Amino acid sequence: MKIHEFQAKQLLKKYGVPIQDGFTIDSIDDAQAAIDKVSQEFSTDQFVIKAQIHAGGRGKGGGVKFSSSKEKALENSRNILGMQLITHQTSPEGQLVRKIMVAEALDIEKEFYVAITLDRSVGQNVVMVSTEGGVEIEEVAAHSPEKIIKEWINPAFGLRPFQARNLAYALGFEGDLFKQAVSFFLNLYKCYVDTDASIAEVNPLVITKQGKLVALDGKFNFDDNALYRHKDIVAMRDLDEEDPTEVEAGKSHLNYIKLDGNVGCMVNGAGLAMGTMDIIQLKGGQPANFLDVGGGANVETVKNGFKIILSDKNVKAVLINIFGGIVRCDRVANGIIQAVSELHLTVPVVVRLEGTNAILAKELLETSGVSIIAAGSLADAAEKVVAAATKGA
Repeated sequence: MKIHEFQAKQLLKKYGVPIQDGFTIDSIDDAQAAIDKVSQEFSTDQFVIKAQIHAGGRGKGGGVKFSSSKEKALENSRNILGMQLITHQTSPEGQLVRKIMVAEALDIEKEFYVAITLDRSVGQNVVMVSTEGGVEIEEVAAHSPEKIIKEWINPAFGLRPFQARNLAYALGFEGDLFKQAVSFFLNLYKCYVDTDASIAEVNPLVITKQGKLVALDGKFNFDDNALYRHKDIVAMRDLDEEDPTEVEAGKSHLNYIKLDGNVGCMVNGAGLAMGTMDIIQLKGGQPANFLDVGGGANVETVKNGFKIILSDKNVKAVLINIFGGIVRCDRVANGIIQAVSELHLTVPVVVRLEGTNAILAKELLETSGVSIIAAGSLADAAEKVVAAATKGA
């Protein structure tokens, strides 16, 4: 689960991490009051108006504007709130800006990058820092990987003070800034662990001309499997920022991610789903989605899966690839028959079933009278569905 910048800053502030503060509004009628409040509380007449969407690159897309006066802040608020913001992380149509943050403007001396995430290759959290703040970390990794300094954290001990000092040294901090940086890293790590975050990113972390370290931006992603422990974080979820199809899939307990291809996929098990998508590409096709129906697939699950897949108008053919372990193939077959009959499908459906009750499932499909293309192996299924999708394109 993702949250907005202003929500990330609320968490950071709670853990003693210094932030660029402000107020968030969702109506232009509240803009003047927010501007006056920022001016009064932070003793400033300069502001930054920041679009609140779940995507990076907001500044380049025109969603972050420095405002040298209250009048300019109000003008920028009107221009940004309600705009269709297009960045490299949004769809080509962009994302509607429903909220903006009216923030205090800061005099910036230098920018840095800080992030914490899990390094699955070693089973430890890793803190990454760089002197290249304000730049997408992918660009730094591609062009200047030596500028990314990493400190791996043993989960049994957490981030130790000497490790925080190593990170501060690596960024060249001295004197009071060094002390601020050590405290910043320790508090950020505690926030990351306590909230069961999967990533905590501050980009940029800035030094102001007044000699203060401040988180100018904040990004958090959270482990969905741990959200039951964090009702306060669940309350921060903004469904308007999520793909509506993925939201609907979640209601049916389906693991669905929309992709850009034209071959719909319905598979049980994440590993098998990944392998299915790979072989579709090897056969010259493009998967339209990742869809794992899980181990408890039944008639209703399969029907809901079909509805979600076919809500994507780019889908020209569907591949159902089920290995019957926990889930019986005949249950899936009954679901396929019912879904194809009730939903009046107009796209080809290729089915490959193996495992528990696979023979019975194949008999059910053969005698059902519904239009289904049977496949023997996964390679055969991929070839048939790619051919069907190409023909239907």
